[in-house]
Amino acid sequence: MATALESTTAKTHRLAALREFLMVRRARVSPAEAGLPGNIARRRTPGLRREEVAVLAGVGTSWYQWFEQGRDITVSPQVVEAVARVLRMNPTERRHLYVLAGLNPPPPEVDPESRGGLEGLRRLIETWMPFPAHVMDAYWNIVMYNDAASLILGLSPDGPQNCLLSFFTDPRYRGPAGNWETVAPKVVAQYRAAWSERPEDEGFQAVVAEAKSASEEFARLWEQHDVLPGGQDSKVVEHPLVGTLHLETTQLRLPARPDLAILLYTPLPVAETAAKVEWLVSPEGRDGSAYPVAG
Repeated sequence: MATALESTTAKTHRLAALREFLMVRRARVSPAEAGLPGNIARRRTPGLRREEVAVLAGVGTSWYQWFEQGRDITVSPQVVEAVARVLRMNPTERRHLYVLAGLNPPPPEVDPESRGGLEGLRRLIETWMPFPAHVMDAYWNIVMYNDAASLILGLSPDGPQNCLLSFFTDPRYRGPAGNWETVAPKVVAQYRAAWSERPEDEGFQAVVAEAKSASEEFARLWEQHDVLPGGQDSKVVEHPLVGTLHLETTQLRLPARPDLAILLYTPLPVAETAAKVEWLVSPEGRDGSAYPVAG
């Protein structure tokens, strides 16, 4: 059913798109792929018949016919799931069907065909050098990072591998944060927003439980129930070699890998941050030399 805020024109277009989408998807699934007997008589058109989809999905034939015709009928998530399964839809097609049916789609899943392919993300964060960049999963566990993230943000293999836990417990990550008290509520609110999409997920539950146990500050902020989307923010880093760095953080997501987020750090035009960052990743900076002060 359309929502109260959906206009008549928008609903008409949505139902028309639903009709075309289901017809095309049904034509692409052969009886053999659907598990039907192989001795079915030759058909005039490819794919499954409407009544076959209905039987396999466990719904009435008339109901499915109305559904595919784009009639304005009541649709449940359970039925959408069943139809998507019969028509062998991938995660992206399944979410698209939810939207066309007028329902809120479930949290995005990772298409099995795209689970690998981290090489492209590695190339991206390496290309971002000399500026910091890293990739994290849905629970904010570090997946990979470039050298600048190690030298400037303190990311390392022997430290906590979760961004939330590092922020509240690791002195190497927390200590250099010049605006920690300002950023902390935002960090917790962004994590709660991510958690709220999958509150029963044991991975989120484990991270929150560990953070509560390790940090009274996190526990206090978590109980405020604030939520914020991830996007752009600012970060101040007090580095022992070059002093204050002002960085803008940008969080990016790839539709093909909704389980991963890319964090890019861009120097702001303040306190010669860009020049300082470039020096820190240079051979001189890596050797711990004194930063050359102008004048």
